[in-house]
Amino acid sequence: MVRRFQPNLKKRTRLRNRSLLIKQRSRFSVAARKLGRGAPSNHQGPFVPPEDWHEPSETPLETFEVVIQEPGQGYRHVVTERQIRERLSLLPAAMLAPLEVVQLSRMTRKKRTYPCYGMQWGNAVYLYPVETHLAEYFRRPPAPAVYNETRMYGGRWTRDEPGIWTLQWTERSIQDYYLNNVLIHELGHLLDQRNSSYRDRERFAEWFAIEYGYTPSRRTELAARGVRKLVRRHHAK
Repeated sequence: MVRRFQPNLKKRTRLRNRSLLIKQRSRFSVAARKLGRGAPSNHQGPFVPPEDWHEPSETPLETFEVVIQEPGQGYRHVVTERQIRERLSLLPAAMLAPLEVVQLSRMTRKKRTYPCYGMQWGNAVYLYPVETHLAEYFRRPPAPAVYNETRMYGGRWTRDEPGIWTLQWTERSIQDYYLNNVLIHELGHLLDQRNSSYRDRERFAEWFAIEYGYTPSRRTELAARGVRKLVRRHHAK
């Protein structure tokens, strides 16, 4: 099984932590594919961990609810309710109509066997916490798709020791990844009413995340950089 490890920071040095992490978990050992996944629409898809089921409302809601659970020992949520609402407010209202709940879920022992950052189930999107130190350790190299995707959002891969790969996030890069990839990816699953196979649903969600997550966020970032350059030039005169 793929297991996440909770370090005991009081008893272990950082080096020993890394050694134990490698021995006890490898996020990609089951499938080096998309890190965020939607719940499968049939029994042929990947295992879905038990979650709090949010019964869909019989009448349209004015807005979605944000449910925040304690992340669990050794884990943390990387985005806030305010950040989630601000990011989703940039999308057309019609895209948010089916969304009723965004849940920041707790990490449990059983959920550590299912390596993902987010999932969609019913009319809800679930975002999972990550390790407090924002570093993930693996004993297998990442698949090219995983490597390229995480680097797109600022994740930095290193191989410090033979057989040990580290994915290091910063506060800014992990928030970027969650807000402009994981969250939008899972919303894409919720909006996808056409595809039924797992592969086709993943392809649609990945396209949706690029089209409505990555691309517009980079346009905004480039525009902000341009404004900052103009301001610097003005003050330099």
